[in-house]
Amino acid sequence: MHPNRIRRSTEPVFTEPQRLHKVLAQCGYGSLRGLEEMIIAGRITVNRQPAEVGQKVGPNDQIRINGELVRLRFAAPRARVLLYHKPSGEIVSRSDPESRPTVFDKLPRLGGARWIAVGRLDFNSEGLLLFTTSGELANRLMHPRYGVEREYSVRVVGMLTPEQERALLEGVTLDDGVARVTSLSDEGGEGTNHWYKVTLPEGRNREVRRLFEALGLMVSRLIRTRYGVIVMPPQLKRGQHVELEQGELQRLLQAAGMGNAGRGGHRHGNVPRRQEAAHEEPNGNVADASGNGDEVPADGDEMEDDVDGNRAPPVNAQPHGQRQGRPGRRRHGRRGGHFGGGA
Repeated sequence: MHPNRIRRSTEPVFTEPQRLHKVLAQCGYGSLRGLEEMIIAGRITVNRQPAEVGQKVGPNDQIRINGELVRLRFAAPRARVLLYHKPSGEIVSRSDPESRPTVFDKLPRLGGARWIAVGRLDFNSEGLLLFTTSGELANRLMHPRYGVEREYSVRVVGMLTPEQERALLEGVTLDDGVARVTSLSDEGGEGTNHWYKVTLPEGRNREVRRLFEALGLMVSRLIRTRYGVIVMPPQLKRGQHVELEQGELQRLLQAAGMGNAGRGGHRHGNVPRRQEAAHEEPNGNVADASGNGDEVPADGDEMEDDVDGNRAPPVNAQPHGQRQGRPGRRRHGRRGGHFGGGA
């Protein structure tokens, strides 16, 4: 055999480092046992060094069988984003000493990766939670310096006075610094309960509740309806999740300043996307951006308040009488250590 000959492969696309004998077996080069024997006999090399049983290989490794270069297909790293409608009564943590329900129990399992929660909502808050497999994306969405807006529907007991509305827009002193909303709109209500829609440029711990409490008003319900450019779908019921389609994923990545970092992201459904043109790496492996995801069926169901029979404002409703905060320099207080906190 010619030592520089490349064996062409139309085999599966791998998205992460794999055990050598498993990869070769899936590509049809032999059985697991047979390939292990070939490795022990020194007939398989990785980067011109004798391979070892159990060794993992990735897109930058050169694999040869009896001196013949083997070409494998590796997909580009994929950023995936999941939308979850958190109900009240769940914590945003992987474990809890009190054994309370956790949002991670509801998420689909990943092989070789893990979901990262983008910010938090406290035990009694509900609404939109984002999860991603990209640490860089999570940081860009959470860190205060990026100023990613969060939008909330807030139900309070009583109504804001004009002075209190002005205080929310201009800044309220909390124990961890000055906080303010960037917009405020009156969404109406019934009886003693009144709804407001507010946006904030950060996510400190329990910040929305503490803002209203500082003004003497108690928050009786809190729903996050938007995170940055992502609005919670009105049909997404409590406890359900759905993965972002490719178009929405690209819009989120561009808004976060990451360009096309997720070009290999998933889409809804079991139908594969049209494969991108693959390009061959110097080691004979092929980089590929193909991939497909699983769809979560959507059922129509509005967010309805089941306390006192009041209905929460639709998440995609146009705000009425919305008031914007004053432009100019924001005062953040001691913000640095509070990114990703719960509302």
